[in-house]
Amino acid sequence: MESQKVFQITHTDSKTKARTGLLHTKSGTVKTPFFMPVATKAAAKFINTPQLKEIGANVIISNALILHLNPGEKLIKKLGGIRKFMNFHGINVTDSGGFQMYSESIYLKSNDIGVHFKNPKNGDKIFMTPEKNMEIQLAINSDIAMCLDSMPMYEESKTSIKEAVRLTTLWAQRCKIHHSKLQKLKPKNRQQLLFGITQGGIHPDLREQSIKDLAKLNFDGYSIGGFGLGESWKEEMKIVKLQKSILPENKPIYLMGIGSPIEILEAIGLGVDMFDSRLPTQNARRGTLFTSIGPLKLLNKKYEHSKDPIDKKCDCFVCQNYTRAYIRFLLREQEPIGKELASYHNLFFLTNIIQQARGHIKSNTFSKFKKDFIKSYKN
Repeated sequence: MESQKVFQITHTDSKTKARTGLLHTKSGTVKTPFFMPVATKAAAKFINTPQLKEIGANVIISNALILHLNPGEKLIKKLGGIRKFMNFHGINVTDSGGFQMYSESIYLKSNDIGVHFKNPKNGDKIFMTPEKNMEIQLAINSDIAMCLDSMPMYEESKTSIKEAVRLTTLWAQRCKIHHSKLQKLKPKNRQQLLFGITQGGIHPDLREQSIKDLAKLNFDGYSIGGFGLGESWKEEMKIVKLQKSILPENKPIYLMGIGSPIEILEAIGLGVDMFDSRLPTQNARRGTLFTSIGPLKLLNKKYEHSKDPIDKKCDCFVCQNYTRAYIRFLLREQEPIGKELASYHNLFFLTNIIQQARGHIKSNTFSKFKKDFIKSYKN
């Protein structure tokens, strides 16, 4: 798709870089900014597809490498693509699997040609090239695909991170070429969007190089990768600000792996359009719930007899029907319904905050909204 047809900026905030927009895909149009619940194996943890719709989650992200391992892209294609396979009629995004380089149970080694993985279930060796990755994501038939990238660990040396940037650029070039080739073969393939992923750790010079290299390839959108691995919030925002100052304004920008309310609002203020993270549901399963006055550690004994909802200001199904005491009891007993209720609330809370942010950007009051929310959340 041509960039002007992919993304339209509808409003900008005068005091920040925050913006609202419309992202057009083959499965529909979604308002930006937005948050994507993580559905690694074509399923969000303890949340079903009707609940995602109730929550207002119109976009989810799955992992192409994990789905390649099981059940395989051939089965998903045979059953009508990921949209029909999981009965999620929103917008489906697939990550390439570059994040699995962070997993010692799967990752083996990488070189210019591609990445060597192993199947954690049976030990089978898998060699993933950028070309094969594009074929897998097209077979899965997601609306937005990600390039294969090399994601370094936070504590790696600058030399290692520089090599990851080189590989990421090399693979992005090959992803772009092969994806374009596949798009020419079948008209249906032309509808899938392709995002490039920038790397570079917390090093401004490497980040700048990564952005400039990928900007030349004219992707449909750009993802900022390599965060959520140990860097500080200030380091993250410094790099996001740098990258946003260089990336094309007419492209959607996706900050990968960030899921805390404050970090998301700060990034929206810098002009970021898309987010994903396991944090909301992972924290929920462990008893940490989002509230308007900050994180609630629900497993704390002081909530054992609490008749209050998780958040008195929240109008989600969970807060309207269940007490802190009940959900705490379920979580302590490891009852699946407890994890479901907690996950539902956290995703609803985050989705609702971003929806409010869109409204405040439209009315040019985002700066005050962000300031008031952060003040309340921290206190």
